[in-house]
Amino acid sequence: MEQRLYPALIIDALRTVRYPGNGKDLVSNGMVEDDIRIDGNKVSFSLIFEKPTDPFIRSLVKQAEVAITTHIGDWVEIAGNVAVKTKKSNPEPPKMLPCVKNIIGVSSGKGGVGKSTVASNLAVSLAQNGYKVGLLDADIFGPSIPKMFGVEDEDIYMQEIDGRNLILPVEKYGVKLLSIGFLVDKNSAVLWRGGMASNALKQLIGEAYWGDLDYFIIDMPPGTSDIHLTLVQTLGITGAIVVSTPQEVALADARKGISMFMGEKVNVPILGLVENMSWFTPAQHPDEKYYIFGKEGCKRLAEELNVELLAQIPLVASICAGGDNGTPVSLQNAVSGEAFRTLALRTVEAIDRRNATLPPTQKVEMTR
Repeated sequence: MEQRLYPALIIDALRTVRYPGNGKDLVSNGMVEDDIRIDGNKVSFSLIFEKPTDPFIRSLVKQAEVAITTHIGDWVEIAGNVAVKTKKSNPEPPKMLPCVKNIIGVSSGKGGVGKSTVASNLAVSLAQNGYKVGLLDADIFGPSIPKMFGVEDEDIYMQEIDGRNLILPVEKYGVKLLSIGFLVDKNSAVLWRGGMASNALKQLIGEAYWGDLDYFIIDMPPGTSDIHLTLVQTLGITGAIVVSTPQEVALADARKGISMFMGEKVNVPILGLVENMSWFTPAQHPDEKYYIFGKEGCKRLAEELNVELLAQIPLVASICAGGDNGTPVSLQNAVSGEAFRTLALRTVEAIDRRNATLPPTQKVEMTR
């Protein structure tokens, strides 16, 4: 009676061979490719390994050959017909914002300390220095960037670019802007669950045409939330700036924000602290300083945590007025404008120092 081979016979024989790495047989491990070929008494097939350097390759090929001749018969010809393959590694997803050189998160432990004011004026100051700058308003539930730039009523358009329909950011004062405030009723509250907010944020980042940027500034929501995790998981943030007033209550929350960024789950470097509303100076008495919210609280916190104090921003009416009428104070030659220009300079220096410590393949060059 003529003996015949069937794929099922080969599979059954290979079930008797176990992979030493986990003790499972080759079939259960998914190591036998679905390419068994039979030509008379000749058999050929492929074994799949995770890596080409797997130390068990040679021994398992030999064991597979022996198993087949043992369980089916030595009339089966198999020697040299076992191909070895390795699994194709999943390609890395395309990098978000591949044309952006540095990403800066501007954060605060609590609301009301002037985080958006700092983010807006930092962006404008950098643009005035000749850098290409983008600003994302990630404060989903309290977007204020459109008002601070006087573009609340701007329409958002989409354009097909490289086969994709992308959102075009609004441009003002040399800064590219996007905010959820452009897409919702400015007089209504945004009542979204965390997942919806995170997805909307990903769209504003990944489905917008930001182009080449030296600095991409993110005005983050106050506090600590899943939106912060979404941002750090979606983007390779260069570093974070934490904004606080000198008040002890604000400093306690700032400390929590710094702890979040420096924790294992987030692991984002702190570029420095910004002390906002450091003192009040009356317009009639420019040499006088009144420490309404306490004196040098951020300076002490920076020294304690060994981070840099990037700037102390005074409490003056022109900053508030600039935010309300859509003309950031950094456009002016006033003392308050100079404070934000100093912040921009020190931020660039802080990033340069960070980049200097990176391997050469991770360093970036600025364009001006």
